[in-house]
Amino acid sequence: MAVSALVKSIQDIMRKDVGVDGDAQRISQLCWMFFLKIIDDQDQELELLKDGYRSPVPARLQWRHWAANPEGMTGEALLSFVNGDLFPALKKLPPAAGARANVVRDVFEDAYNYMKSGQLMRQVVNKINGIDFNNLAERQHFGDIYEQVLNDLQSAGNAGEYYTPRAVTSFMTQMIDPKPGETLLDPACGTGGFLTCAMRHMRERYVKRPEDEAAMQASLRAVEKKPLPHMLAVTNMLLHNVEAPSFLRHDNTLARPYTSWGRSERVDIVLTNPPFGGKEEDGIESNFPQRFRTRETADLFLALIIRLLKAGGRAAVVLPDGSLFGEDVKARLKESLMQECNLHTIVRLPNSVFKPYASIGTNLLFFEKGEPTREVWFWEHRVPEGQKHYSKTRPIRLEHLADCAAWWGGAERASREEGERAWKVSAEAVRKRGYNLDIKNPHTEAEYVGNPEKLLAELNRAESEVRAVRDQLKNALAEALLR
Repeated sequence: MAVSALVKSIQDIMRKDVGVDGDAQRISQLCWMFFLKIIDDQDQELELLKDGYRSPVPARLQWRHWAANPEGMTGEALLSFVNGDLFPALKKLPPAAGARANVVRDVFEDAYNYMKSGQLMRQVVNKINGIDFNNLAERQHFGDIYEQVLNDLQSAGNAGEYYTPRAVTSFMTQMIDPKPGETLLDPACGTGGFLTCAMRHMRERYVKRPEDEAAMQASLRAVEKKPLPHMLAVTNMLLHNVEAPSFLRHDNTLARPYTSWGRSERVDIVLTNPPFGGKEEDGIESNFPQRFRTRETADLFLALIIRLLKAGGRAAVVLPDGSLFGEDVKARLKESLMQECNLHTIVRLPNSVFKPYASIGTNLLFFEKGEPTREVWFWEHRVPEGQKHYSKTRPIRLEHLADCAAWWGGAERASREEGERAWKVSAEAVRKRGYNLDIKNPHTEAEYVGNPEKLLAELNRAESEVRAVRDQLKNALAEALLR
């Protein structure tokens, strides 16, 4: 059976289970089961390749021992084992067991078994056994299927906030151009889309030797606050041949005092889509200097990103329109950004790029730390001709951003020219606007609404008709009252 059909059949079985309520729970359930199968397949390979290697998972809990036999435990016995033995033991793996054990423990820290039928669970387990994650072709195919599973989060209520369209992550990664050995951070990594894009980019262009691969993996940094996307991201890393994704921490990046981030923790690259539109819990803003205190998550992340970049470091960040035109804290943040960094490019996206979970305009900000901004270039991305907006069935694709990539002008951006979709604004002009960066395309002609005199005459005529109707109603009411 093809991997895509197999995954669909697993989802169909899960829909029959009364304990699995909705897409988010179904994906969470799928993920911890996939995770255990993937890590067990990797363990078996590592046991052959590395002398003395031992799985961090105790033998009785390894997938090969309780799940691989199609005639193995089922029904109440299987449920009892999963709920009473497997989950409690994996949540308590000792830290001394090593980095790979810590990954397993972190994944299961907030994981939950939603299935109530041991018979249906056995059917799912047997289906998962049909995938060999040590088979390169199968793993690559499953990686594509897994990405579609992550894409399904867009229709899973609030879980959609964890997914950034692949075209957007790929474009941002291409423009930043990370290289092995450069420390790369995603402080709100969601399901790990920027990390996988960055690894794919480096493997295609720069990774030529095992040392390059090792340098790349050793330089990755990531944090995710919520348990479901953290689990999805760790599984994503395993699928992309990361042996021990312990760099991907289950934590809240903003919970640490701003001033506690020292020079040794600064990074070369930040690639991220921080959550926006939400508010942080009480007290988080007190970790930040007074001038940056707010409960708006995206603003706090922007303040921290500026601090975390090394001199010469570069960043690509997704921010909503509100961050561009906001005042007070938002204005002070933009002032700090433009004084400490060269905010060289803003790509303005239409409000349908992140549908259906968000329908607001978003922007891709590209900046480099170390020199103040002298001018900001803007590029307006438009929905392709013949299409009114992006949607789940017709999403943004990387080729839709090819014209912006061609205009970009290489690492030095020296060949840029203004045009129908591109314009630049001086830093002084932005300062005079109160650091309002919500600057519309000056090359777009205002929509023609008609001759002003004719419009005024039509307005007067309409107002006269309204007055006449109002007078008729008043007369009718007066007559009624006199009867």
